[in-house]
Amino acid sequence: MAVVNIPDQDRRIEDAKEISAFLKPFNIWYEFWGVDGRISESATDAEILSAYAPEIKRVMENGGYLTVDVINVTSETPGIDALCEKFNKEHTHSEDEVRFCVKGRGLFHIHPPTGPVFSIKLDAGDMINVPQGTQHWFDLCQERNIKAIRFFKDKSGWTPQYIDAGVHTSYAPVCWGPAFIPGGKQIQLDAIKTA
Repeated sequence: MAVVNIPDQDRRIEDAKEISAFLKPFNIWYEFWGVDGRISESATDAEILSAYAPEIKRVMENGGYLTVDVINVTSETPGIDALCEKFNKEHTHSEDEVRFCVKGRGLFHIHPPTGPVFSIKLDAGDMINVPQGTQHWFDLCQERNIKAIRFFKDKSGWTPQYIDAGVHTSYAPVCWGPAFIPGGKQIQLDAIKTA
């Protein structure tokens, strides 16, 4: 399930309804579609799209999206570093960024014109939109693994428009990955603001 972290307020939101309420003023919407029992671990792109056909149809109709696809990025993806570099700097684009996370996880940071920077960690089952023109950036989590359904209005996709002197360098791309402390207790790390 998604988690919102607001480092400058030392605040974390984990409840789905609270997440939706927090994101609403930013015109960002969040839904939990789930994945348990809907698709197999080896599901093809076509099987994934078929399993979520009702949700896809609703989102396409409500948002005016013309096409969907499935992206599958792993640590073994050729050019993974260059791909990550394309999205991990603060940018906007002329189209919404709409994602349903089927597998893996990732971290969106949002830099609203008013209010503090916040991050949204997406796990399998989470669906989110980042509206066009929103200043943001995206990082894969430490496993560098995400499979997601993407929605587009322009069939050619979108190109990031980078923000000069973006604030992304002030925030660590930590994605609540497991870290271990003496005694074998596992802790979860928050996206933290660096000095």
